[in-house]
Amino acid sequence: MTSDTITMFGADWCRDCRRTKSQLDGLGVAYTYVDLEADPAAADVAREISGRTNIPVVVYPDATHHVEPSNADVEAKLRELALI
Repeated sequence: MTSDTITMFGADWCRDCRRTKSQLDGLGVAYTYVDLEADPAAADVAREISGRTNIPVVVYPDATHHVEPSNADVEAKLRELALI
């Protein structure tokens, strides 16, 4: 999955997903949110990317990803990519 934007796979019931989504929103970073409750088949895509069933899975424009990242992890990656 290569893109010029961030893609986040998550679900509303997931506390870490809500935290990461709130962080991205607060930083004003554009991203595509894939709701795994609304699109259960997307869970297979997230699992293929991460090799795990944990969420959120955040995929960056350089094709790297984080699984259940801390806010510090996300911020460091966004700075590395000059997105903030």
